[in-house]
Amino acid sequence: MLDLTTIKEAQKRISEVAFVTPLSFAPFISSLCGHDIYLKKENLQRTGSFKLRGAFNKIAILAESNIGGIVAASAGNHAQGVAFSASHFGLKATIVMPESTPLVKVQGVRDFGAKVVLHGANYDEAYAHAMELSTSENLSFVHPFADDEVMSGQGTIALEILEEVNDIDVFVVPIGGGGLISGVAIAAKALNPNIRIIGVAAEGAPAMKESYDAKTAIDSTSVRTIADGIAVRDTSPVTLEYILKFVDEIVLVGEDEIASAILVLLEKQKLLVEGAGAVGVAALMHNKLALPKGSKVGVVVSGGNIDVTMLSLIIEKGLTKSARKMKLMVTLMDKPGSLMRFTEILRSVGANIVHIGYDRTSIDLEFGEAHVSVAIETKGEAHQAEIRDRLRTDGFSFSENS
Repeated sequence: MLDLTTIKEAQKRISEVAFVTPLSFAPFISSLCGHDIYLKKENLQRTGSFKLRGAFNKIAILAESNIGGIVAASAGNHAQGVAFSASHFGLKATIVMPESTPLVKVQGVRDFGAKVVLHGANYDEAYAHAMELSTSENLSFVHPFADDEVMSGQGTIALEILEEVNDIDVFVVPIGGGGLISGVAIAAKALNPNIRIIGVAAEGAPAMKESYDAKTAIDSTSVRTIADGIAVRDTSPVTLEYILKFVDEIVLVGEDEIASAILVLLEKQKLLVEGAGAVGVAALMHNKLALPKGSKVGVVVSGGNIDVTMLSLIIEKGLTKSARKMKLMVTLMDKPGSLMRFTEILRSVGANIVHIGYDRTSIDLEFGEAHVSVAIETKGEAHQAEIRDRLRTDGFSFSENS
């Protein structure tokens, strides 16, 4: 049974390996949304996410029995927690991961000595295969969320937050399968029944939100989100029962909102955070939560294991959306001096060229014309407007790429 007692027992059990991660006031985000925002930085946890807590608590209990080994299914963070914990107790571990799992998470699991099996398009397909291996190879399955001992480990986050700031009004917690928010909600409500618990899911993985609203388990047909840590297709009746009882609200955030939160956390808070870890901040930044002004809000930043390729894409798009980068396609006369005249205009208005391409063979060009594609660094919307006006004044035909 998951309750405050099991969570406190888990806190003692995991204390030898899990970090008490920092809880820090976030001044920029606080001023942005009008509340006192405290970030619980589980992205700085050992293995890079909160998942170590639940995995270690579960495996510590399993290790007291004579078991042949461990098997788990995970998109990455639970996998690393299981791999680390199994290695700590000298147990063999097999982790089934979706084929789309970022390389950084696959390598992180292998670095802890676990065997990785890539199978399926999403977590749920990987889970089904892991259950088959559990039966065929006599391995103990460690569920990433629908397990009371795992959820007890995750609930230790709430204990740590309230030990530092005991008058928190609201917890904002990422929600995928629901193990993290179940543990956090039970611990928080046991210590202060007036604390409001809000879950944040991705619009591309809405199963738990839809199940919460309908008060019955509803599975999605597919999931698609950059927040791979919460990309869960099927709703667990185990966690849904706790969530219906202890969680006050679930909201959804979109992909662009998650991406903008990742950028804000990187630029303003100096935190490298994955998509799932950024959803709470995304909900606050984009006014998804109706809270009394000046509320004290504890936000669980659940993990930081983001793929560098995804990070570079988010940064690139973020620079364009925030008017710090501009991409133009300009049609020039294909003759000496035309390109120099164009680049001289950009120089005169203080635009820095970071990429340029020259094409004279496209079939949509008239003979004697050329296309110049250029990416430039700009200083905001006013600066971009100045560049457009100057090019039009000088007779250049151009289009913009987003």
